Amino acid sequence: MSIPLVNSLSFRHWRGDLFGGVTAAIVALPLALAFGVASGAGAIAGLYGAVFTGFFAALFGGTPTQISGPTGPMTVVIATVISAFVARYPDGTGLAMAFTVVMLGGVLQIIFGLMRLGQYITLLPYTVISGFMSGIGVIIVLLQLPPLLGHQAAGGVIGTLQQLPAFLSQPNWFALGLGLLTLAIVYAVPTSLNRVLPSPLIALVVGTLVSVLFLGDVDLPRIGTIPQGLPNLKLPSFNLRELDDMLRYGIMLAVLGAIDSLLTSLVADSISRTQHDSDKELIGQGIGNLISGLFGGLAGAGATMRTVVNVQAGGRTPLSGLIHALVLLLVIFWAGPLTAQIPDAVLAGILLKVGIDILDWGFIKRAPKISLKGTGIMYMVLFLTVFVDLITAVLVGAFVANMLTIKRLSDLQSNRIKTITGPTDSQNLTLAEQDILIQSKGDILMLQLGGPMSFGAAKSISRRLSFVKNYRALVLDLSEVPTIGVTAALAIESIVQDAVKRDRNVWIVVKPGQVQSRLETLDLQRFVTQRKRSDSKVPPAIHQVENRFQALQSALVLIQPPVTV
Repeated sequence: MSIPLVNSLSFRHWRGDLFGGVTAAIVALPLALAFGVASGAGAIAGLYGAVFTGFFAALFGGTPTQISGPTGPMTVVIATVISAFVARYPDGTGLAMAFTVVMLGGVLQIIFGLMRLGQYITLLPYTVISGFMSGIGVIIVLLQLPPLLGHQAAGGVIGTLQQLPAFLSQPNWFALGLGLLTLAIVYAVPTSLNRVLPSPLIALVVGTLVSVLFLGDVDLPRIGTIPQGLPNLKLPSFNLRELDDMLRYGIMLAVLGAIDSLLTSLVADSISRTQHDSDKELIGQGIGNLISGLFGGLAGAGATMRTVVNVQAGGRTPLSGLIHALVLLLVIFWAGPLTAQIPDAVLAGILLKVGIDILDWGFIKRAPKISLKGTGIMYMVLFLTVFVDLITAVLVGAFVANMLTIKRLSDLQSNRIKTITGPTDSQNLTLAEQDILIQSKGDILMLQLGGPMSFGAAKSISRRLSFVKNYRALVLDLSEVPTIGVTAALAIESIVQDAVKRDRNVWIVVKPGQVQSRLETLDLQRFVTQRKRSDSKVPPAIHQVENRFQALQSALVLIQPPVTV
């Protein structure tokens, strides 16, 4: 089934889409400016990112009400990318390479969508997602402390922590006051007013007016004049020596943007009563990021707060996302002189609120009560996110969480593996089957398996038989096994091979289906053929039946042949 590219626009809900788009743009404006400054590319890069990702993700994406643009997690990554490449190539090549990484991330997201990976990307344990997002929150908070104190960003978490004592000892008190005022406003605005005028916008306007009217002569770091009009095209810039890093950062942006967007899509589904298309959403986000990077914009993703605001204001179709982007485009054309006066400390206050909100406080408080292992994974991922990098954090966290899950599943599977030599060893045998085991006097060994058998059960399968040596006939009861993995099947193969070598007849109880097909591919009868070639004696046989009683009865006849008179 092909994925339709362009969304068919509907104007049936144009009034709600208009209000939703305009409201989302009002919320997005201060955040786009703040994310642009925080990234190191400038406030205009944040606006370009909001316009291009917002427009094209809405046009091509798979979530009707989603509003896309620069987000906290994406800004953390792109800030790292810009800092790394600009430090190596300060002549402008580094910034061009950083935007090329944004394009590369977009291309990778398109590939993810075409490969239909959307349904798998969000299949991460919640402990990993929680630690990852909380780590992003910690990074945002730490990186905003220098501008809050009136200093330039120190370049990364480690650099910030190293210079933080000096910043704290010599703060710019006016900048700190504006930042704290901003924080107070975003927290104090009542919910009823916040629905009409978003608190970040109120804080942005009030903080800027205070700085202009009362602190005009004070030396405060400000955004400065931003370009007006459409951006210039930025063609991809590659350097073979940096290709590994560019690819690594591109993967990081693509995966993070996919996770961020698809989690927001789930939120949008729950509040709008719709169903998103994950693969189409990835394609839309990829196209948006590709074009954003091509015009010097930040990488973006589905933005939860803006999406919720859009739906609450009446947005129902992709038209609301397009309107949101067009409103921000108008801002770029005429609001340059106004935004130039915005203090960096005000934007830092807004982003501190964003970082604090990203922290998963609810799970952090409850995690120790729910699971100590889960808590350990969450804090491990948080630490790796802050002090190593995001991809390493997700990969290590997912690996450890999956290993623990596999261990639990293996234990459950092992509990359903039983070696039975007598009627008291199992509760689910019929009276006739129990009678056969009584008559066999321990000469029949039955290995009974139940439930899906994965590679985690292979060791238990082999270990259970190693404790029983004295038997003459082996019955492998797989009748209650719906599926079997390759490793578990190979463990069965080893058991059969060992039994044939010891001249023991084998009965395999299996029903038609996946298990029978997999055993047929193993060609177990070859062990009998090999034994015939190497030994003159009559070799044991391997029987395959569908009925457990039939297998036990045949085994009893073999080990206790009828006495002829």
